[in-house]
Amino acid sequence: MSDSSTYLPGRYERNGWILGLTMPQALISVFAVFPVILLFGADQAGTALLLLPLSAMLVALVVIPIRGRPAARWLADTVLYGVGTLTGWSSWQSKAAAGLPLDPDEPDLPGTLARLDLVDGPPMPNHGRVCVLHDTAEGRWGATARLSARGVGLASAIECRNLAAGLGRALKGLADSDRIDRASLLVRSVPDDGTAYSLWRERHQEPDAPPLALAVSEDLRRFDSVAVRQEAFLTVSAPDGVLRRAANAAGGGAFGRAHTLYRGLGALTGPLQQMGCDNPEWLTSASLAEAIRTGFNPAATGLLTHRRLENGDAGLPAAAAGPTRAPAPAARSYAHDGFVTVSYAVIPPRAGVRFGSLAPLLAVRSPGERRSLAIHYEVLPQKMAQRIATRERQATTLVAEVKASKGFGAAAKDTQDRGSSYRQEDAVAAGEAMVRYAVVVSVTVPADWNVEDHAEALETAAAGQYTLLRLELAQDSGFVAANLPVGLGLARIRNAL
Repeated sequence: MSDSSTYLPGRYERNGWILGLTMPQALISVFAVFPVILLFGADQAGTALLLLPLSAMLVALVVIPIRGRPAARWLADTVLYGVGTLTGWSSWQSKAAAGLPLDPDEPDLPGTLARLDLVDGPPMPNHGRVCVLHDTAEGRWGATARLSARGVGLASAIECRNLAAGLGRALKGLADSDRIDRASLLVRSVPDDGTAYSLWRERHQEPDAPPLALAVSEDLRRFDSVAVRQEAFLTVSAPDGVLRRAANAAGGGAFGRAHTLYRGLGALTGPLQQMGCDNPEWLTSASLAEAIRTGFNPAATGLLTHRRLENGDAGLPAAAAGPTRAPAPAARSYAHDGFVTVSYAVIPPRAGVRFGSLAPLLAVRSPGERRSLAIHYEVLPQKMAQRIATRERQATTLVAEVKASKGFGAAAKDTQDRGSSYRQEDAVAAGEAMVRYAVVVSVTVPADWNVEDHAEALETAAAGQYTLLRLELAQDSGFVAANLPVGLGLARIRNAL
């Protein structure tokens, strides 16, 4: 890496090294073709020819990629999507809308969010009570902070390098700690209806102000419909197995885990300040419920802001965090409370990513549109990182040696992969952290708009820099990963194919 503000992507997590195939793909292909070879060897050419199309079809389903997924995976996902739609499993309605009794402190959330519990932990020094997110499916405990940062739009090259170095130190700090191993940074460019400005003006406007000043102030109101503001969140989490022993010493249960997690949150203050985030606000359950609610319904922002500033109401009960209704998601979009969202996975270029180059994806093109971008990081344990780095280096070396022994020249991609694996192993051996990451971006518009026009505008903004992979048949999960500050966005295990 010649520039500290440029990140060179590593090898893909599911990178195939047996003729470009992963191990499961290679084994399935061998088992599919082996009977045909045996039949030809036994002089049963007729039977072999009859079996050949079936073997070829199976190999094609497993091997041929279509928009990021093998055909067999598409087939399985389509079947599951159809079953969920026909049975009504994928449609959702809140308990309040259905007239069912509910507990105000129990989250009422759809889909993958149903596994989350929002628990207000004990008071945290200088922050008060902090909401502890409990992911009951993966056994993780986390917390979310609202960040206030100046951004990188007007930052100089030196400032970008410093911010990039601050991010690297923050991730390295997570690797060196024995608790937090995941961090998700979420930024939303949301329409600003001017509620906060209107309330401020009502409280501070002088009745005898000069007419010209009043006229200028009134003209500023006209920009409310096109104003955009950005809100940023950081969600960090740790596995229960890491917190359990120290949590038991602190009393056990949710409060014990919260106490243990707070120690890791306090260690993040310094790295966040180096990144320009001076005062992270760790959210209570009411504030986090509000952030989730406005993720589902951007139009609710003005009312909630008015309540908070005018009446002092802080957030929402956990039961009001979710949408009122979310019908079965379409294959290419997700509808929720009068809005529609299209989500994409962002594939970085092999040439590397410059710090701040994702900003154009957040640039809103139409008044009333919202764009969101989330980067999910997972810092791997050092021993696991060493095993992965060694395995990748061995795999790329073996491929190169096999091709050389058969008289094949080394392709440019093979040379790059081999050099990348050696650099990665050297960095891990020197104590650097290995980080899994995923980038997700989305665009949200009112339901009566043509969402495909805005999706195309987002794809145009990424053209020439990034590849956007539309999360078809998984738009509901993509919405959660790209829009909600709950830290869900990285798979726990790798896909088999």
